[in-house]
Amino acid sequence: MSKLVDISLRFIQKNTVTVIAFFAAAITCFFVPPDAAYLGYFDFKTLTCLFCVLAVVQALRNIRFFYTLAKKVVKLFKNARLTVIALVYITFIGSMLIANDMALLTFLPLGYYVLNATDKHKYMAFTFIMQNIAANLGGMLTPFGNPQNLYLYTKFNIPNTEFMSIMAPPFILSVAMITVCCIIFVKPEPLMIRDIDNRMPHSRVAIYMALFTLAIAIVFRGVPYFIGLIVIPASLLFLDRKALLKVDYPLLLTFVFFFIFSGNMARIEAVREFFSFLLEKSTLLFSVLSCQIISNVPSAILLSQFTENYKELLLGVNIGGVGTLISSLASLITFNEYSKRNPKKVVSYLLKFAAFNFAFLIILTAFTFLIISL
Repeated sequence: MSKLVDISLRFIQKNTVTVIAFFAAAITCFFVPPDAAYLGYFDFKTLTCLFCVLAVVQALRNIRFFYTLAKKVVKLFKNARLTVIALVYITFIGSMLIANDMALLTFLPLGYYVLNATDKHKYMAFTFIMQNIAANLGGMLTPFGNPQNLYLYTKFNIPNTEFMSIMAPPFILSVAMITVCCIIFVKPEPLMIRDIDNRMPHSRVAIYMALFTLAIAIVFRGVPYFIGLIVIPASLLFLDRKALLKVDYPLLLTFVFFFIFSGNMARIEAVREFFSFLLEKSTLLFSVLSCQIISNVPSAILLSQFTENYKELLLGVNIGGVGTLISSLASLITFNEYSKRNPKKVVSYLLKFAAFNFAFLIILTAFTFLIISL
């Protein structure tokens, strides 16, 4: 019995966010009993992409691909400040091209390997936080950079040029703020990477990169998601079964529970009436605040039912991606990745996360209010 309790406590400690998401979803089930509509809550494409990327990234880790890439980054940029800026910018650009969640799943491991291999653990929390902010804010510029963007872009038929013109001002300010933070908080210390013999099997690298490309093609709707769900697991069954076993399944469950929570919240009449009232006061402000409570994607879906002011709603659910840990699913990915690698420093991480995220949130919200009032 005591052994079972110990196992349970270790699981809760290691997967705190998953457990919280489970109880949040369970509580809402009392208000909205399970029915056929629950099936509409789940974004199966997102879950498939997440699983596929997690599996391929794990396979790349197993052949020490990220260590080799880390060596090249260090060799090119030579000091800690430039290296951290490069890691953050890569994540920033990646979020515009392959969506924020996918960018973090791809580049957070690279950040870890660079800092771990150079014994710069003191910059680990800061780098992860900046990568997270970069992913959330970098994705705002393109319709496919964030899931909520794609939803609003489609629902309101926003022209491409108008979409980018709406998002350009906060995007530019975000780039400047992230750059300034990296310059201030990271010293230009020289980097030396530990020289460990690492000969990668080039044939597997080629195959894994092809599988990763397939996962990205699913994101861009170039390939039906069920193909990736067949091809990638089948390939790894032959090439690296351990990669499939080491996939972060608790993270997948976190998304599942979060979909249930968000879907149920949107069906509670009192919640709907409350948001309808608030949006009449300020679409921008209350879309930002909504993200802090129920995340940016469900906020976009919920609030779009009560307003035609897509400009302020679009700005609000993008800026609102920074702030609390649940303001964006991407933030949960970052927290999960950090806590898995540094379980003893979770409290310190959360304090730094809150300080930087709320600073960005306040400045960007004030700036956007100024822009839309001109």
